[in-house]
Amino acid sequence: MTLKVAVLPTSNTYLDNALQSAGAVVTALDDAQALVWTGSDQTGFPQDLPSTIEWVQLKSAGVRPWIESGRIDSQRTWTSAVGAYSADVAEHAVALLLGCLRQFALHARAGSWLKEQTWGTVRSLRGRTVAIVGAGSIGRSMIPLLTAHGATVIAINRSGREVDGAVRTVTSRELDEALAAADDAILAGASTDETQHLIGAEQLAALGADPRDGSPGVLVNIARGDLVDTAALTDALRRGIIGGAGLDVFDPEPLPSQDPLWGMDNVLITPHVANPRNRMLENFACLVEENLRRFASGTTLKAEIDLNRSY
Repeated sequence: MTLKVAVLPTSNTYLDNALQSAGAVVTALDDAQALVWTGSDQTGFPQDLPSTIEWVQLKSAGVRPWIESGRIDSQRTWTSAVGAYSADVAEHAVALLLGCLRQFALHARAGSWLKEQTWGTVRSLRGRTVAIVGAGSIGRSMIPLLTAHGATVIAINRSGREVDGAVRTVTSRELDEALAAADDAILAGASTDETQHLIGAEQLAALGADPRDGSPGVLVNIARGDLVDTAALTDALRRGIIGGAGLDVFDPEPLPSQDPLWGMDNVLITPHVANPRNRMLENFACLVEENLRRFASGTTLKAEIDLNRSY
């Protein structure tokens, strides 16, 4: 039996090819068994889905706004794009870490030769220990990139289940101890009620404690802005409690133009572009094709949303 799929609000060549390859046909929403939603948010999403829709595939990896709005129901299966963009986002995270350690923000803004001032303070990633807070698909994708640069990894997840490539895996209850043991930290966890302001003054102080080379560590956030208490982060950067921050996500977002983070030489900012658009379409289509095949065969879909976990 041919799987009938609605693709809204728009499709693209990658998705068209994915549906064709999986043996599915595009149809109107009222006639479909599944909906692939290509919008970046809920704008324009159908108010009421037909009862014939058994599965909805979202393009977003972060689904907290969808859950909080009550849009995601328990009447059908919903899947996010968790895992689809991991490699590209992981690459961006490591680039931010390297850029902060090498003080790229300061050098890019400089109007003069700063070799004498900075030669002794730029740092290598080699030999450092990096805590990955939220060692899911993105976090796991970072590990080979970090180890290739000579770093070691402490993985932090909810269960404490061992993560391949990490020298140590701990539960989120041991966050502060893991941060104190690390030189730097990368946030890669989901945004949930439990993770809001997961990183505050105490955690930043733990990260900045006992610097291996006399300079406190770096915090990178490519997860969601609300994982960090922005006021506490700004204060820690001003006071030198941590050495720098590489930020792609913010709370609020977009980051207001008057925010002091913009003017800090120890902060490297990118505007939520860790997942490049030109790669996003292709990566999402690959996930859709895989899930179409799984749905047609009756097997478990990738990235099913768990309302109890809020992701």
